Amino acid sequence: MRDHHLNATLLAEALVLSPGREATHRKLAQALRQAVLDGRLPLGARLPSERDLAAALRLSRTTVTAAYTTLRDEGFVVTRHGTRGTITLPRHATPVNTPLVAADRGGEMFDLAYAALSAPPVALRGAYEVALQVLPAHLSSHGYAPTGLPELRARIAARFAARGLPTTPEQIVVTFGAQHALHLLLRALVAPGDRVLVDQPTYPHALDALRGAGCRVVPVALTDEGWDAEGVALAMRQIAPRLAYLIPDYHNPTGHLMPYTQRALVALAAARTRTTLIVDETLVELTLDGDKPPPLASVDDRANVVTIGSASKVFWGGLRVGWIRASREVVDRVMTARAAVDLGVPLVEQLATSILLENAEDVLTARRTVLRTQRDVVAAFLREQLPEWSFSLPRGGLSVWASLPAPVGSALCARAEGYGVRLTSGARFGADGLFERQLRLPFTLPEAELREALKRLSLAYRTLPVEGRIARNHTEFGIV
Repeated sequence: MRDHHLNATLLAEALVLSPGREATHRKLAQALRQAVLDGRLPLGARLPSERDLAAALRLSRTTVTAAYTTLRDEGFVVTRHGTRGTITLPRHATPVNTPLVAADRGGEMFDLAYAALSAPPVALRGAYEVALQVLPAHLSSHGYAPTGLPELRARIAARFAARGLPTTPEQIVVTFGAQHALHLLLRALVAPGDRVLVDQPTYPHALDALRGAGCRVVPVALTDEGWDAEGVALAMRQIAPRLAYLIPDYHNPTGHLMPYTQRALVALAAARTRTTLIVDETLVELTLDGDKPPPLASVDDRANVVTIGSASKVFWGGLRVGWIRASREVVDRVMTARAAVDLGVPLVEQLATSILLENAEDVLTARRTVLRTQRDVVAAFLREQLPEWSFSLPRGGLSVWASLPAPVGSALCARAEGYGVRLTSGARFGADGLFERQLRLPFTLPEAELREALKRLSLAYRTLPVEGRIARNHTEFGIV
């Protein structure tokens, strides 16, 4: 596809350098970076030459050169050989210096970088006590269970069956959490260069895993209401991806829930294109309003659907126990790939998780009640204290996806840490480093701590400098 060329004069008029004593080339780099992250500069567009932009901005060419160099070092632009004097924005740029968890600066810190709950202390302690009581029965064996303990696999299978998806224990593989499950599936099912369709935005660690496996990530954008199922089906027909990674249940980070009709369309498209669907169900048990959604794997038995789940979001991340539900063929391929990685999950954690699943509804009922209250605290605060932000109330899950009036997500996260709040910018969830207008707000802290964290976040937001005007569309930059 032919590169877009940006007009230097119109680009200069649209960029407003922030005030302050920072070096001018850094201000210029920041202005261009924000335009990339906000999506105002299309990925793959060619920037004006250093000389032309310097003249349009009435700056020295040295300043523009230094700004371009900064962006090139950060991975936001690349120099294309043979096009002298030009810089090209990469089509798969990713933001830098936006770690999932910021460095600890000491002092009181409210951590909203993780969308995860603390452990239910009574239930977890009780589960471990029972696990240690039954452990002696396993000590005479070698202690390895590559596919997982039979009793845990049976309990996981039974929970799928209770939701309308008949499942045998032989279809379950126990893993070190959902992330490990995804890594194993990628080892078993894809080769470097294979296309993998993903939601846009999506879970950032999934993107990391896909890129680490050498996959070609193909993002399909979610709308404000959720999925464009017909668009997903069209993308499958056009690109024939090997896999599609989807989070249909209380999507992380947007909170969307995929309706049954859309599940049917996606499953049918996957069946027709022979695309294996990897469905991430780590949040499905955290339904706060309405009924729990059906497994996508139960919608159309012609589709090859692999489901991954985890005890981390429901019980506690420290358990590090997850699972794969798949056909026997996929299970065999996963176990072949796993032999080179590990020999299974520790028995005590598996025993404890099995006991927790046996009494899951008691824990889940309490969890849902608390989460519902904390979700409503976030919603009420945003409506009252930050009415310029917009959001949709999620029906489940662990977080609110808020839209800001300006592309300042990363700047706000950096500023908020100085106020004792850790956050993850929306840019971390984009396959191309977009979503600088968005912010994920987990409602996982206890209510009093959550209120204090939101108060501090609001204070940090009010101290941000006013950014330059926001271009409505690419034509403001003179793209030809």
